Amino acid sequence: MQNRISLNKLKKGEKAKIVSFDHNLPAKFFELGIIPGATIQIMHKAPLQGPICINIIQNNTLIALRVTEASIILTDKI
Repeated sequence: MQNRISLNKLKKGEKAKIVSFDHNLPAKFFELGIIPGATIQIMHKAPLQGPICINIIQNNTLIALRVTEASIILTDKI
């Protein structure tokens, strides 16, 4: 059973694998390592629809994303 969910709906501490994107994602995200197959963990979520901080586990990179950007990234929970 797949637990497909957009990145913005994950809770702090949850891990997931990036599967695909709903829309075209800017090239800067690919350069940062947000690619299909990458494993991520939610590190922090700001209140009131603020930024989401994720850790890309493969290269131990912390990245902050807007909720609108995170909402188009589809993941499978691990």
